[in-house]
Amino acid sequence: FDWLSRYGYLPPPDPHTGKLQTKEGIERAIKEMQRFAGLKDTGKLDSDTLKLMNTPRCSLPDIIGSEDKLKKRRRKRRYATTGLRWKKSDLMWSIQNYPSLPPFLKPSEVDTIMAYALKAWSDVTNLKFHATSSSEQDRADIKISFARSLHDDGYPFDGKGGTLAHAFFPGEADVAGDTHFDDEESWTYIDDSGTDLFAVAVHEFGHALGLSHSSSHPSIMRPYYQGPVGDIASYTLPEDDRYAIQSLYGSKRRSSTPSPNHPTQNLPKPPSPPQPDPSVQNRCEGGFDAVANIRGEVFFFKGPYFWRIQRSGSLVSFHPALIKNFWIGLPPGTNKIDAVYERQTDSRIIFFIGSQYWVFKDTMAISGYPRPLSDWGLISHDGSEVRRVDAAFIWAHNGKSYIFSGGEFWRFSEGPETEKRHPDAGYPRNSSLWKGAPSNPDDIITWEDGDAYFFKNNSYWILKNGGLDQDNVSQKSTAVDWMMCPANPSHKGGKCNCGLNGALQMSASSWLLFIILLLYPGVLV
Repeated sequence: FDWLSRYGYLPPPDPHTGKLQTKEGIERAIKEMQRFAGLKDTGKLDSDTLKLMNTPRCSLPDIIGSEDKLKKRRRKRRYATTGLRWKKSDLMWSIQNYPSLPPFLKPSEVDTIMAYALKAWSDVTNLKFHATSSSEQDRADIKISFARSLHDDGYPFDGKGGTLAHAFFPGEADVAGDTHFDDEESWTYIDDSGTDLFAVAVHEFGHALGLSHSSSHPSIMRPYYQGPVGDIASYTLPEDDRYAIQSLYGSKRRSSTPSPNHPTQNLPKPPSPPQPDPSVQNRCEGGFDAVANIRGEVFFFKGPYFWRIQRSGSLVSFHPALIKNFWIGLPPGTNKIDAVYERQTDSRIIFFIGSQYWVFKDTMAISGYPRPLSDWGLISHDGSEVRRVDAAFIWAHNGKSYIFSGGEFWRFSEGPETEKRHPDAGYPRNSSLWKGAPSNPDDIITWEDGDAYFFKNNSYWILKNGGLDQDNVSQKSTAVDWMMCPANPSHKGGKCNCGLNGALQMSASSWLLFIILLLYPGVLV
């Protein structure tokens, strides 16, 4: 009830009358929240709804205004404005303080990230943003600060996770335009190990300019944290956000000239993403330990690191994130994941490591794990018990779970967590039945097209969503198609002639062009 009230779906409780919420009112509120988030509007707190309610997000409410306004908004457009706007086009901004937690972004890096986050909005309007000098900070229209817990504005932060930031809409109040970030978050730049400062800043500056939350999935104004957005120098607002901001400030006039009091500023070069330890094997060499489709994104695990591919197919970052910083509950020193898959019945994530397995709810291990691999009843044809899993996935062809080990595979019908698992009758079978694919894959996923993708070394094979016997199953390059590596890198001494991040050495101009291009079933036997 507190969550629904805090974010505008239920009216706040009345302390004078002690009026309670009705069951029907609560169900209506849950349905509205589900529709706004793009979930099935069941009116029930199902697993998908609870998962979203636990997702880090902006502190501001989603619903602002009357129910009539909400219905009108739902009919005509996904974005929303508050009706508040700045009455001038030249706006001053300042940073009052800087993040205090690791990984300790440099002040100059934070300055640059904020400048580019504001630029995303000025690129499509006639707004101009100007950083103040240290002696003029009090004159700023948009004051940026990092704060903790109660910080005298009525929107206390709640520590790591939960609410990430908030901003105040334009107006005459002293706090108008002020933008606050939770200083207990680990703010990062294009790095999955923390919270991406640029993505959150673009969102919050949208509020500081007069925008409310949007229900459009591509929108940067969705209330829920969506991860890094890629190269900040070439970032452009999604269409929904562009229309929203232009409804307040108009479209950009290409002939506009700089204000004499505020000449156009040359933005500094964006900060370079942090580099991994030099000992990290680069992504272009392949040899991934595990690959998994989790929440519609593909995770490539290698040693103690992982890379992440977004739904769009773009690589979030050239450098990897540490598994231990993201998946909380695996044993310290974990440096090899055998297999991972997301269970369809309840969206739990299963990690296989050696002779044990873990079940995760989102990024946290569930109490009671690890459990022994023997729970799965994996017995080979020779009668021996399986000690390690090679691959695991759910095949869209029939919704069944498959586990591979030692050239054999087992099929499962997923049931409740409390039920003891038993392979389907007639298993194990020989992995060579998957015609055209390697019989001992590193891992397998089902992608959005429903096809099965088999990964081995630095290659992958696609089996169409139609059964086992297939023609024309061709071998493709994981490095080129998934890891954004150049085709056919030269090799010397058996090693890729690549830079630290795994890409073939190229000139600066070639890299710039590359980055711009990068962003911009049958019956189973």
